[in-house]
Amino acid sequence: METVKLKIGEVTPYEKNAKKHDEKQIKNVMESIRQFGFVQPIVVDKNKVIIIGHCRFMAAKRLEMEEIDAVIADQLTDEQVSKLRLLDNKLNESEWDIDLLMDEVPELNWNGFDVDWGIPDIDDIETEEQELERKKKEFEERMAAGELSEDSEEYQEFLAKFEAKKTTDDCYTPPMVYDAVADYVAGKYKLKKTQFVRPFVPGGDYINFQYPENGVVVDNPPFSILAEILQFYKNNGIKFFLFAPALTLFSSSSSSSSSSTALCTGIGITYENGARVNTSFLTNLDPAEIRFRTAPDLYAAVKIADEENAKKNRKELPKYSYPLEVVTAPMLTAYSRYGIDFAVNKTESYQISSLDSQKASGKALFGKGYLISNAKKAEREKAEREKAEREKAEREKAERWELSEREIEIISRLG
Repeated sequence: METVKLKIGEVTPYEKNAKKHDEKQIKNVMESIRQFGFVQPIVVDKNKVIIIGHCRFMAAKRLEMEEIDAVIADQLTDEQVSKLRLLDNKLNESEWDIDLLMDEVPELNWNGFDVDWGIPDIDDIETEEQELERKKKEFEERMAAGELSEDSEEYQEFLAKFEAKKTTDDCYTPPMVYDAVADYVAGKYKLKKTQFVRPFVPGGDYINFQYPENGVVVDNPPFSILAEILQFYKNNGIKFFLFAPALTLFSSSSSSSSSSTALCTGIGITYENGARVNTSFLTNLDPAEIRFRTAPDLYAAVKIADEENAKKNRKELPKYSYPLEVVTAPMLTAYSRYGIDFAVNKTESYQISSLDSQKASGKALFGKGYLISNAKKAEREKAEREKAEREKAEREKAERWELSEREIEIISRLG
């Protein structure tokens, strides 16, 4: 449709326009016209009565504009004009995507406009990092108070939500752990550590890596392409001692071939990215006839190194313990889990926010708690014993699989 210039005096506002425009809105539109021009024409009917653009028209009049851009919709019937006028205002109503709005609004200069975007002031917005730190502090306080453990479902859900996703392909080895493995390889196979190469450091390219003639790869490869790495090393006669995922050690066709020996350690290692992976090893440094073996010395050395590395990085939390006469809600949740009934009447309990002994150091019970009567303390002692017994039974409970006669027969024939 063609845009035309109309004199302000030619245009008539619709007298029954149902859309209201307050002073703030009109002033903002005036500022928009001043800064950007009259970039959106109004729409009028065949009698030059406004269908769309009442607020822009009022702003133009205040700015003493002599003419404005307009589209004359003279092909519409009176009913269509009425419907379009109402629908244009109604269909423009919608919610904002606040996250996207927050990405753009703070970066722009809004001088001259009085607009409430409906988002917090940029200084008051809690970033994901700030939320993470706040939640971490909250969990640390609860763990220090003995109300929560690192193994609790609530804490693990928090870690899953906020911590970066861990994969076995970005598990860079802590120096302590790598040194323990390198020392084992050097001692076991009578090698010098100067022979060791690491083509899988961040950004490494193992295919185009310049392997020295007497070099030995001692490194942690991406587990997702382990099979093709082993095949490449076999085809090119490259000696290796590689970290490998413990659970799938035997399921890899390459690990079951005569080209490598599986060292079944299954030691939990906490890698540089925070991922904890049960790790074994694959090597072609052993005699070719050995398909798999254990490595107690390697297990012990890596375990010590991993614990030392964890100790170095662990933030030690103070440990709190409370008398049995003190209870908080998290302390009692395990009773429900293990089917233990425990109830306390109002007359047998007294709410507290901290113990007197805590006040001098500014400590308190997280989420408040209760003192309970001596009679209820005796009941709780019994409940704690039951909980300990059921926890032990749960740890010991495991499904046991037996060998079939066919499998026993196969074993009897193995030389």
